[in-house]
Amino acid sequence: MNPAQLLEALRAALVAAVDAGDLQADATVEIVVDRPRNRDHGDYATPLALKLAKSSGRPPREIAAVLARRLESTPGIARTDIAGPGFLNITLDVSAAGALVGEIVRAGAAYGSGTAMAGRSVNLEFVSANPTGPVHIGGARWAAVGDALGRVLTAQGATVTREYYFNDAGAQIDRFGRSLVAAARGEDAPEDGYAGEYITEIAAAITAEHPEAPGLPDDEALALYRRAGVDRMFAGIKATLHEFRTDFDVYFHEDSLHASGAVTAAVARLTDSGHLYAKDGAWWLRSTEYGDDKDRVVVKSDGDPAYIAGDLAYFLDKRSRGFDLCIYMLGADHHGYIARLKAAAAAFGDDPAVVEVLIGQLVNLVRDGQPLRMSKRAGTVITLDDLIDALGVDAARYSLIRYSVDTTLDLDLDLWTRQTSDNPVFYVQYAHARLCSLARSAADLGIELGDCYDPALLDTARESELIALLAAYPQVLRSAADLREPHRVSRYLEDLASGYHKFYDSVRVLPMGDADPDDSTVARLWLCRATRRVLANGLAVLGVSAPERM
Repeated sequence: MNPAQLLEALRAALVAAVDAGDLQADATVEIVVDRPRNRDHGDYATPLALKLAKSSGRPPREIAAVLARRLESTPGIARTDIAGPGFLNITLDVSAAGALVGEIVRAGAAYGSGTAMAGRSVNLEFVSANPTGPVHIGGARWAAVGDALGRVLTAQGATVTREYYFNDAGAQIDRFGRSLVAAARGEDAPEDGYAGEYITEIAAAITAEHPEAPGLPDDEALALYRRAGVDRMFAGIKATLHEFRTDFDVYFHEDSLHASGAVTAAVARLTDSGHLYAKDGAWWLRSTEYGDDKDRVVVKSDGDPAYIAGDLAYFLDKRSRGFDLCIYMLGADHHGYIARLKAAAAAFGDDPAVVEVLIGQLVNLVRDGQPLRMSKRAGTVITLDDLIDALGVDAARYSLIRYSVDTTLDLDLDLWTRQTSDNPVFYVQYAHARLCSLARSAADLGIELGDCYDPALLDTARESELIALLAAYPQVLRSAADLREPHRVSRYLEDLASGYHKFYDSVRVLPMGDADPDDSTVARLWLCRATRRVLANGLAVLGVSAPERM
C-alpha cells in the first residue's frame, strides 16, 4: 500500500462514517498523511481528526476512534492507534508495505511524480545576470537552485518555462562598452567601468574581427564594442550555464520592451487608471497602497523611464503569455522587489499572489579555512566557471542546492572535493554506485529477479525502515514544490543513502559461498532495485548524475 492508496482508504472511511451518520463532517476536506519520525508510532500518521473537530463539534480522539473502526477491515492495514490529542497512527501489514517495492520498480522514472500542480503555467525567471561579466557565484546558486526548482515543479505536473531576463538596456551596458573601448585602445578602464582579464580578451577578439574599430570616432567605437561585446559576453554566459546543466526556454531581452512600446503602454495604462501621480516633475506609482514601504518613481523628472517601468511592462508581458504564476528568483540586495512587484500586479488589477519572489543570500568559497580570493579573470568576483573548475558540475550543483537559499552559504572546497562519506554528494552517489555493483554481482551469479517477489519476506527492521524511506519520496517532492525548496530533495537522498547503507551492513542480500539464492534473496534484490531507482530519480531532479561505478 502506497501513500496514495492510504489516502483513498482514509477518504473512503470518512465518507462511509458521514453517510452512516457516525460523523457530521465535511467529507471533502483535504487529507494529509506523514511518516512519523518514531517508527514505533506506525508507518503513517494523519491529523485528520484534529482537522474535523471544529466542524463536527466532537473531540478529536472520538473522531479518530470512528475512523479507526472503519479502517480495521481495510486490506493492508494491520493496526490503527490513537495518539496524543487525536492523531491517528496507522501500521501496514508486512505484505502491504513491501508491495511498494514492486510499484516503484514498475513506475521507474515516474515514481515520485504527482499532479498537485497540473494545469498550472509557471514562468520561472532566474539567474538573469547582466551581460557585463561572467556569472558570479551568487548567480551560480540561482542557476542550480532555479533549475532544480523547475524540475521539482514539473514533477508535480506544472508546465514550467525557464526564463532568463537579458538586461541589455541601461547605463551598465554603456559602461561595459566604454570599458571595452578603453581596453582596445590600451587605456585605463573608466572610473565607473569594468575590469578583469575577460574585458581585455573580449576587446582583443572584437578588434581582431574589426581592426579599424579602435580608431573609430568615440560614438561609433562605443556602438560597435557595446553590441559585439554584449553578444560575446552573453554567448559565454550561455555556454557556461549549459555546461552547468542549466538551460533556458526563453531569453527575454529587456531592450525589446522599450523598442516595442510596451513600457510606454504600461505607463499609460497605469496613468489612465489613476495609479500614477505627478510629483516633482516625475511620475510615481502609488505602491504604498498595496503594501510597499514607499511609492516608486516610474518616469523620472527628465522623462526617461525608471528601471521599474521595465518591470511593469515585463509583468504584463508574462501575463499576456498565459502564465498564472510568475516566480522571480533574485539576489540578496533585491528585498524591495517583493512588495514592488506585488504592488505592480495589484495596480494592474491582478491578484498579487500570481507573483512570488524568492531571495537568495550570498555564497562564499572557503579553502583551508580561508575565504577564496577574487577571480583573476573576472577581476572582482568568484565566477561560476571558477566553481566548476574547483568542484566539477555534480558537486557544484549539489552543494548549492543542498541548503535553503535564505541563508548565507560558506562552501568548503576541501569538503566538497573529498572522496569520503563526509562529502554529501559523494555519499549519495556512492550509494547508487554500490547498488549498481550489487546488481552486477547478482547477474554474475545468474540470479534472475523475474516479474515478481514475495513482499512478505521483507520483514526485518532494516528492510521496514528502508521501505518507509522509499515511501516518503513522493511527499518530499510534493513539499519541495509547495514550499519552493528543492534542498529538501538532497537532504532526503542523504537519509535514503544512510538507510540503504545500514540495511546492506546488517542484512545479507547475496548468498554466501556456494549457498543457493532463495526467495528472500530475490525479494531483497527487488528492494535494492527500488532503492537504486529512487536515488536515481532524486539525483535527476537535482540535475546531478547517478554514476554506476565510482
